[in-house]
Amino acid sequence: MNNRLALTLVFVVFTAFLFWFVSIRQSLLFIVGIGLGAVLAGARFGFTTGWRNLIEKRDASGVFAQLLLLAIAAGISLPLLAFFPTELSAALGPPSISLLIGALVFGAAMQIADGCGSGTLYKAGLGIPLNMAILPVFALGSFLGSVHLGWWLELGSIKPVGLVNEVGLTGAMGLTYLGLMLIGLAAWFWSKTSGGSRILFNKTLIIGAVLLALLAVLNFVIAGQPWGVVYGFGLWAAKIAYAGNLFDPATNPFWSQPVNATALQQSVFLDLTSITNIGILAGALWIFSRNKSGKADKLNTQQWVVGIIAGFLLGYSSRLAFGCNVGAMVSGISTGSLHGWIWVVMAFAGSLIGVRIRRYFNY
Repeated sequence: MNNRLALTLVFVVFTAFLFWFVSIRQSLLFIVGIGLGAVLAGARFGFTTGWRNLIEKRDASGVFAQLLLLAIAAGISLPLLAFFPTELSAALGPPSISLLIGALVFGAAMQIADGCGSGTLYKAGLGIPLNMAILPVFALGSFLGSVHLGWWLELGSIKPVGLVNEVGLTGAMGLTYLGLMLIGLAAWFWSKTSGGSRILFNKTLIIGAVLLALLAVLNFVIAGQPWGVVYGFGLWAAKIAYAGNLFDPATNPFWSQPVNATALQQSVFLDLTSITNIGILAGALWIFSRNKSGKADKLNTQQWVVGIIAGFLLGYSSRLAFGCNVGAMVSGISTGSLHGWIWVVMAFAGSLIGVRIRRYFNY
C-alpha cells in the first residue's frame, strides 16, 4: 500500500469518527480543510511570497491572485451576510492601537519566517523544517497575545465596523470592489517600474485563488463564521496551559468570555477553527506524500534563532491584530470588516521592513 492510499484511508476513518462521535458539521469542515491544505500546498499559494515577490521582483502575479480570491469570496459572502444575518457572522475586529501594531509586526515577521498562519500550516504539512519548528512557538505566541489582549485594547479602540450593517449590501459591495481595484492598480503601477517584462498573472495561482475562494465560502456556510487560522493555534496552547494550571481563565478578559471559556473546556474536535486547521495539515501532508516537495535549504544557527523568534512574534501579533492573512485579510475584507482593510495597509508596511531584515540574515 503506497503512502497516499494509506493517508487517504486514515483521513476517511477520521472523517467517519467526526461524523459519528462529534458532528456532521465538524466532519464536513475537516473535508473542507483538506481541500484548503491541498490547494495551498499544491499551488504553493503563499500570501507571504506573493507580497515579497511584488516588493523585491516587481512580480504582481501573487497579489493579483489574492485580489481575485478576495473578489470572488466577497461577491458571495457579502450577499450571504445580508440575507442571513442571524445564521452567519462577519470576521469583525475593532480598529485599535492593538490592530495597528499587531498588523505591522505580523507583516514583518511573516517575511522573516516565510509564512503567515496558513503558510505555516501547509508548509509544516509539507515537512519544511523551519515551519514545523515555528508552529508550536506560533501557538505559544498566539496564546500569550490573547492573555495580554485586554491590556492592549485599553490603549485605544473603537467598536468593530461591518460594512453590510453600516452602508447596506450595495454600499458594502461597492466599497469592497473599489478598494480591490485601487490595490490592483497600485500593484500594476509598482510592477510597471520594473525594467524587464511585467508578470501579472500566473495560471497555477489563478486556479488556486478560485478554488480557495470557493472553499472559504463553503467553510463560511458550514461553520456559520468565516475561515480563520490563528484562533485554533492559541486555543491549543491555552488548553495545555490550562491543563497544567499555568493560568486562570476566569481572571482573564479574553478567556473568561463565554465562547472562549467554552472552547477551553470542550474537546478540540468541537472547535470550528481547530478542525479546519487539522484538515489543512492533512491536505498538505497528502500533497507531500505525492511529490516529497518539502525539502528546504539548510539554515545556520543564527537563521534558525531569528526564524523561531519571528514565529513567536507571528503568533503574538496575529492575536493583537485579530487575525492573519486569512482571518483578517481574506475573511475580514470578504465579509465587510473595516479592520481587514486597516490590517492590509499596516501588514504591507511591515512586509517592506521584513523583506529587508530577511535579506540581512541571508534567508
